[in-house]
Amino acid sequence: MENFDIGLKLDPTGPVSYLPDVDKAKQLPEPCTYHILCMLPEAKEAYDSGILKADKVMQYEELLSPVLFVAKMGPDAYADKTRFPNGPSCKVGDFIIVRPNTGTRMKIHGTEWRIINDDSVEGTVQDPRGIQRV
Repeated sequence: MENFDIGLKLDPTGPVSYLPDVDKAKQLPEPCTYHILCMLPEAKEAYDSGILKADKVMQYEELLSPVLFVAKMGPDAYADKTRFPNGPSCKVGDFIIVRPNTGTRMKIHGTEWRIINDDSVEGTVQDPRGIQRV
């Protein structure tokens, strides 16, 4: 969910009115400069054997996951040709490998997001299933 209604109470005794769809606020932040907005993929709820994981284990796996999904890129990401002579390391829609706890963490509607620097990307992967931190 990227948009939500902003309620305006024009009359304290009256009903709440809502802004038209055109004026909805966007909840996903726009990454500035050389930053990349990424989402953490959800951890599997059970082990391969079928045993359910404890909530603490799920939180630990999501928090320290080395895999992120690239959602948006800032306007200056990978723009420095001297630092990135071969071009960008990733693009929107890629799964990337980063160090655990990289970036600025936030939760939006229960999903964890991170804003990372463009030079934090250490690799890309086509299928992130099965990749865990050790």
